[in-house]
Formats: sequence, structure tokens, C-alpha cells
Amino acid sequence: MAASTEKSESIATENKMDETDAMADTDGFIKVQSKRGKKRKAVDEQMEVSSEKQAKKRPEFPPLQGEKLLETSKEIRRLRVPANRFTPLKENWMKIFTPIVEHLKLQIRFNIKMRTVELKASKETKDANSLQRGEDFVKAFILGFDVEDALALMRLDELFVESFEIGDVKSLKGDHLARAIGRIAGTGGKTKFTIENVTKTRIIMANTKIHILGSFQNIKLARTSICNLILGFPPSKVYGSMRSAAYKTSQRF
Repeated sequence: MAASTEKSESIATENKMDETDAMADTDGFIKVQSKRGKKRKAVDEQMEVSSEKQAKKRPEFPPLQGEKLLETSKEIRRLRVPANRFTPLKENWMKIFTPIVEHLKLQIRFNIKMRTVELKASKETKDANSLQRGEDFVKAFILGFDVEDALALMRLDELFVESFEIGDVKSLKGDHLARAIGRIAGTGGKTKFTIENVTKTRIIMANTKIHILGSFQNIKLARTSICNLILGFPPSKVYGSMRSAAYKTSQRF
């Protein structure tokens, strides 16, 4: 009996050695099954269940239409009017008032104490972008553009106004600054009108600030030509490069 038990024990030890040899890699390391995998799976399942519960608890609201959105909003846009544009605003008030009230269906008034133009959506306003379009139109007029040119901002989505200062291009002072302004304007405004006609934009020069109205490509063309004039390039060279660039863009489209 003792011999048989010894034989069985030796067979069991041999079987265990065979199992360990089968589990061993070519490098001689033994693969050990970790318990972390089971724990991670349990944690992931709990997280999925909790996320599903949270998703069920979140309320779902239907999307608001333009009319309901404007009814809830009580936003008022205020635009400060500088002293030099106070008189032109009084003279052209009806030209500004009519398209904003009739076409955009907005409420507009001029606050005399604060000297600001105030815009607000009414019950008849249907388009959510009407308030922004009205603000762009009035802001363009305040910057110095004509009413007819500023109306294009209200009708077309591709147009916008870009503003920059001469100091952003090159720091100039005294006579050098005056010469740079003179190079941009030209004799009798000839250079400015040429840039406007070639690039199909509108340019306003207010002291050291320059405002350009037009599309993205046209504004880029006009801005590069004005920057070259500020840096000291001769007008003839600027005209040539500007016309060649305008010709290339016209051929693309």
C-alpha cells in the first residue's frame, strides 16, 4: 500500500511539472492569470449601467423655432455714435429707420442722453439673424460708409467690414504718418478710388484707422495694397500688382 501511494504521488508531481512546462514561454517565464481583468470587467459593467441610468434621466426638449426663440430673447443692441457722426445720423435717420423696421421687422430708437442707437427684436421678427444684420448695417454707417453701401451688408451674407490701424502695419509718427496717409489717399483721393474700383470694395479713412467693406477676397486684395503703400512702395508698383491679382481672381471665378 505504501508503494502504491508513493507511485500516485510521483505521478501527480509529474503531471504538475508537465502543466508548468506547458504554461512556460520560450524565454522560460511562466504565464500567471491575473485577477485584475475580472475586476476591470466588473467595474466597466457598473459604469455602463450607471451611464445608461443617467442618460434615461436627462430631459429631452424639442428644438425651438425662430419665432419662439425671438419671443423669449429680450436682447438690446446698443451702438455708440461719435460726435462727428451725430449730424449725418440725424440727416439720414429715415433712410436707416425704413429698412430696419420694414424689412428686418426690428425696433429701433436713438437715445439722446446716451447718444446710442438701440435695436431690439419685436413680435413680428421671424429671422433670428435679423438683429445681427441690423447691427452691422448701423455700425457700418457710424464708421463712415454711405447708407447705400451699408445696405449691402443687410442684403448679402458674403460682405463684412474689416478695420485696422496704420500703427498695426508700421509704427509711424509725425510727418512720416502724414506721408503714409497721403500715399493711401493720393492727390484728390485718386489712389483710394483706384483701389476701390479695382478691388470692388469701399474704403473709409478716419485719421489713422482704415475701414474696408467687401467680400473676403476683395478685402484681402485691398488690405495688401494699402499695407504696401504704408510700407513705402511706389503707387505704380502697387497698381500693377493689384491689377494682376484682381485679374487672376476674376479668372478663377
